[in-house]
Amino acid sequence: MAAAETAAMTVTSLHIALVSETFPPEINGVANTLGRLCQGLRARGHRLQLVRPRQADEAQPSDDNLLLTRGWPLPGYAGLQWGQSSLHKLLRRWKRNRPDVLYVATEGPLGLSAMRAARRLGIPVVSGFHTNFQQYSGHYGLGLLSRLLTGYLRWFHNRTRMTLVPSTSQRMELQRRGFERLELLARGVDGQLFHPARRSAELRQQWGLEDGDIAVLHVGRLAPEKNLALLVKAFNSLQQALPHQRLKLILVGDGPSRAQLQAQLPDALFCGLQRGEELAAHYASGDLFLFPSLSETFGNVVLEALAAGLAVVAFDQAAAAQHIRHGHNGALAMPGDDQAFIDAAQWLLGDRECLRRVRLNARQHAGKQGWEAIVEQFENLLQSARN
Repeated sequence: MAAAETAAMTVTSLHIALVSETFPPEINGVANTLGRLCQGLRARGHRLQLVRPRQADEAQPSDDNLLLTRGWPLPGYAGLQWGQSSLHKLLRRWKRNRPDVLYVATEGPLGLSAMRAARRLGIPVVSGFHTNFQQYSGHYGLGLLSRLLTGYLRWFHNRTRMTLVPSTSQRMELQRRGFERLELLARGVDGQLFHPARRSAELRQQWGLEDGDIAVLHVGRLAPEKNLALLVKAFNSLQQALPHQRLKLILVGDGPSRAQLQAQLPDALFCGLQRGEELAAHYASGDLFLFPSLSETFGNVVLEALAAGLAVVAFDQAAAAQHIRHGHNGALAMPGDDQAFIDAAQWLLGDRECLRRVRLNARQHAGKQGWEAIVEQFENLLQSARN
């Protein structure tokens, strides 16, 4: 009998309603996390009702455990939506088929209406803080709204039984801003999918690399909030500091900053969005992973890169703070210290034996960070909210 099935027999089965404005096959950290959590909960015997906006060309389902609503495009985020407020629809659905607990993953109109419906019906609500929208607003010309948005998010989450946050640094930041009842729920990684064995000589040849060349990789949304000016600066500095080492910058992902980056980095390869085994092969075929973002609640890509056996350079916060020991399985810089970030990358590439050791340690650590324990913790938190 599978371990998840055995564990499911020892807990009370829950009817869980999960509300989110994003979900697989959309590509982003929130969708990836929710997909893994839902898959794990179902494997443990729980009934899951999903409420989300209808995705492109998606028909109304016959499945009573899936409720689709209308959505509107989210400004600056191609492919993502705000979900329409659906208070009366949810009240009718939940009066007829009442869930034991509600998990609200996003704070838009759909999430707000779900929280209101659940509170009216006395259904316990757990929320998740998945995205730093209050930080993102400044990068999209909405800096004046940042304080108002922070106030709304605090009001929203403090009306729930608890708010789940993915990292200790995120919890400390929200506590300083007056958020209450915060619980830590970290993230896992699929260590079989993201694995050094998926390294592809053929893919590296397509990138124009020969034996001994270094592929410097970045995976993520190409957008203003991701601090990609530092990525450009760091790679240029590496080329200047290591003139006898052939380096190639590989970017996986898409977003509104792509055209600007292509102009700044004419020799870089832009691979666009990648999924599944293709994404895993891109990770494993790299050597060094640069992650300059300062706006992450967690940063799933950091853990994926570690699992693929990459040497990761990141700032000491979120996933990097939880999973990287500087000099052992990666390199860290204090948040905002651009020169320390660049120096860390140069240090890793300056010693091939050091780079090899760090990459081995990265895989060894990340290979133990599976989703099963995270799902079990999520299950326990939902159970406690119901009691």
